[in-house]
Amino acid sequence: MSKTIVIIGAGFAGTMSALSAAKLRAECGSDDEIDILLVAPEPVLSIRPRLYEADPLQMSAPLKALFDVTNVRFVSGFVRRIDTKRSTITVDLPSGEQDTLLYDRLVLAAGSRVVSPPISGLDEHAFSVDQRDEADELWQHVHSLADRPRSAERDTVVVAGGGFTGIETAAEMPARLRSVLGEKADIRVIIVERASDIGPDLGPGPRPVIEEALRSLGIELILGRSIVSVDAGGVTLDDGARIASSTVVWTGGLRASPLTEQIDAPRDALGRLVVDADLRVPGHPAIFATGDAACAMTDGLGHQTLMCCQHAMPLGRFSGHNAAADLLHRPALPYSQERYVTCLDLGPWGAVFCEGWDRKVTLSGSAAKPVKQQINSTFIYPPKADRETALAAGRPGITADV
Repeated sequence: MSKTIVIIGAGFAGTMSALSAAKLRAECGSDDEIDILLVAPEPVLSIRPRLYEADPLQMSAPLKALFDVTNVRFVSGFVRRIDTKRSTITVDLPSGEQDTLLYDRLVLAAGSRVVSPPISGLDEHAFSVDQRDEADELWQHVHSLADRPRSAERDTVVVAGGGFTGIETAAEMPARLRSVLGEKADIRVIIVERASDIGPDLGPGPRPVIEEALRSLGIELILGRSIVSVDAGGVTLDDGARIASSTVVWTGGLRASPLTEQIDAPRDALGRLVVDADLRVPGHPAIFATGDAACAMTDGLGHQTLMCCQHAMPLGRFSGHNAAADLLHRPALPYSQERYVTCLDLGPWGAVFCEGWDRKVTLSGSAAKPVKQQINSTFIYPPKADRETALAAGRPGITADV
């Protein structure tokens, strides 16, 4: 009787987990012994790191052909419940019905979402670049500004949050606004960051480069301040200051999928399941967590994975391999990923590329821009739908050569 691996999520980690499990299954000649099911709303990989760019609805890659050539069965639906005692998941199907799937091994790759804190008016009036439909709503809104009369509200964009996503989003905005409103418009792009420095989580290494780029793009910084309310005409800060703006973009922090809360196991402050070296969830030998749903150690120096595709893709390869290895009586591979790089898009000014956890700048400006473009256009996309190529892409330990 065949065994079943169920993978929840078709993001970077879920896709690579499916390919990795299929690779080991093929190497063992066990296609008839193990079924691999991947459950997600659609067989599409959303290229989430690019949603700050133009035309965000195009930032996706189809997966159906890739799953077909690797004998991965795709199930369209939303996972409603994980029952760890019965080893089942409940799926809301597109038809409106529910289905129950039994698993022998479960890989939770359900990802993360941007957190919306309880700020007055935030949900009603702010935009996001977290999901394709949300980013497209912002894209369409910016284009609609051309139909409005000139005003401070129309010509001002407030980006809430000066982290990775906030910086990349803000850096794109001046050129985008000028293309819509014309060169004569009195454009303002303002980043509001509650920390005292821009890019607080990026550390001091790339900060001078980021500050130089933002200055050259005319982007204003308001640091050490928080937004306390948002309305149709702008934002109010915690010191009472008012910024008139009809375009507020929230880029606040991420939190793991709520599905992690259905598994009785330790979680970190971001809601991620704290996993063992083989990415297994402690106390649940049949469950692996991966991608943004997992908090794993990347090396022996105490560094933990971040919520980014740089970690999600390798995590997926290890989790899929280990889930299959468990069923095929093969040894598990401990996850490790010693190399870490940071590449931040800084709009028309260029980019900044850093090496290591201390983020030592090795390239900046126009010299770094082609690296960022190659990452965004090549490295983070799934392989072509050729069986040999697809299975090779699932090998644990692969990292992009950048």
